[in-house]
Amino acid sequence: KQIISELKSVVGVFKVNSIFTRYGLQIVEEIQKAGCRTFLDLKFHDIPNTVANYARAAARMGIYMFNVHCSGGLEMMEAAVKAAEDEAEKMGFDRPLILGVTVLTSIDKETLNKDLNVNGKIEGQVVRLAELAKKAGLDGVVASAKEVLPIRKACGRDFVVLTPGIRPQWSAPDDQKRVVTPADAIRNGSDFIVIGRPILKAVKYNMTRLEAANRVLKEIQEAV
Repeated sequence: KQIISELKSVVGVFKVNSIFTRYGLQIVEEIQKAGCRTFLDLKFHDIPNTVANYARAAARMGIYMFNVHCSGGLEMMEAAVKAAEDEAEKMGFDRPLILGVTVLTSIDKETLNKDLNVNGKIEGQVVRLAELAKKAGLDGVVASAKEVLPIRKACGRDFVVLTPGIRPQWSAPDDQKRVVTPADAIRNGSDFIVIGRPILKAVKYNMTRLEAANRVLKEIQEAV
């Protein structure tokens, strides 16, 4: 509640992930009561029927957007879209934006090739998954800002690209391996950027959370 209160004047969407496992719908309701929007970042990945049930539940919450893993396949993503559309219509809500997670920003080429046994470069895998997401009817994808330009080339300007792994120049990369600054992400064409720890743990940089958020906004404004 304190974070929402501090940042609601400058944050467009609040991303909810691990906190959901403790507070569930309560945290979404707190965000909505503050007049803000929610990105439910639970990265659904299961058989099509199960993901369809997750999508229905997400749509019933009246959230702004949620995501699924592209690696779940075409049928799974199509099931998520259909279920969310059906449930949103029943509830009288707009359907949430549905984004497909391509390759996590904590994964580098070595991890992709050796651990996941996927040959080639990160960019090629990201674009393949983005094209699959578009075919399935998803609104866009989650990808590193390093891959925005090839995604745009393959999927067009109307395809939403949300970019995590954003780190201002004054912050540490933490566990992210493919990081980009807010300014560069916007210049590359990102529609949404995700920034967590540099703002939430701003005291590490001798700032309040609001000061850190405003510093990020300044970087973005200078980029556009």
